Amino acid sequence: MEIINKVSAQYLKKTLPSFQVGDVVDVHVKIREGEKERVQVYTGTVIKMKGGKGIRGSFTVRRIVQSEGVERVFPFHSPAVENVFVRRPGRVRRAKLYYLRNRVGKATKVKERRDDELVEAGAATKSAGVPVV
Repeated sequence: MEIINKVSAQYLKKTLPSFQVGDVVDVHVKIREGEKERVQVYTGTVIKMKGGKGIRGSFTVRRIVQSEGVERVFPFHSPAVENVFVRRPGRVRRAKLYYLRNRVGKATKVKERRDDELVEAGAATKSAGVPVV
């Protein structure tokens, strides 16, 4: 097992972007056309993360193109994935958002997550039964 970890360690990226399922992300992908290479941006909602952050880890991004759903799987440590930017953080209560496949139009939107410390503290005290002042 140590041999596998040593071999795969050389292919791991130093830093990984932090995002979650439900976030709307811009994935910058290197595209090679003949001898030319360019970067193409793939924008969509993260519907699945699989395999952790290790060498086998991947995430699936879904978008709607010409009223047709398109999903694309990106490995975290792929050399083709140049960067991942979070456009809009999403607030979801599921690990896999497969239910978005059955939705069309505005129904595919996910609520936006707010990272306010006050909102989290208020939610924690409400669930503990302590009155919020």
